[in-house]
Amino acid sequence: MSKMIEQARKGDRKNDRPVRRRPRRSAEETRRDILAKAEELFRERGFNAVAIADIAAALGMSPANVFKNFNSKNALVDAIAFEQIRVFERDVRPLDKSHAPLLRLRHLARTLMQQHHQDLNDNPYIFEMILMTAKQDMKCGDYYKSVMANLFADIIRDGIEAGIYTPADIPTLAETVLHALISVIHPVLIAREDIGNLATRCDQLVDFIDAGLRNPLAK
Repeated sequence: MSKMIEQARKGDRKNDRPVRRRPRRSAEETRRDILAKAEELFRERGFNAVAIADIAAALGMSPANVFKNFNSKNALVDAIAFEQIRVFERDVRPLDKSHAPLLRLRHLARTLMQQHHQDLNDNPYIFEMILMTAKQDMKCGDYYKSVMANLFADIIRDGIEAGIYTPADIPTLAETVLHALISVIHPVLIAREDIGNLATRCDQLVDFIDAGLRNPLAK
């Protein structure tokens, strides 16, 4: 009897198959997986309806693992926004200095306006995400402002060198230009605006900005 049991055990061992283990992901790969899944769920269900536990469940990991990489939903928003800003930096194609500063300002302002308006239409969760985190201190906001200000600074600098704009402190002017265009590029302010009305307002603001850069008020 004992011999029969031993033979049966040997047969079972022969039929055993090694368990396939899921390959270990690097810390960076895990972070990217979490970000991609979070953005996917935000898009499908809305930002407010998704919890950290939902993201963890969709990835087959524990909430603690998500928290280890991102300590809150706001941290996720920050990271997602950074990724989107970097994509924008890579893809944006501002006009070069062979074009007049006015045309360059208008082209850049229009590009920002149209892209943000399109993003809000294609991905409504972005609007909800911005509203829900508006009062938070988000690093992505400062980074976005610096990227935009640098783009405007390049145009202003070239305009000054060409003798078209009056010499002044370029970083300060660039920030002022960015603030002046807020009503046509900030997602919350343009979300429900007609794109035609926005385009008209954008052109008018750019004309006003260009005139101010050419002929600043006497102090």
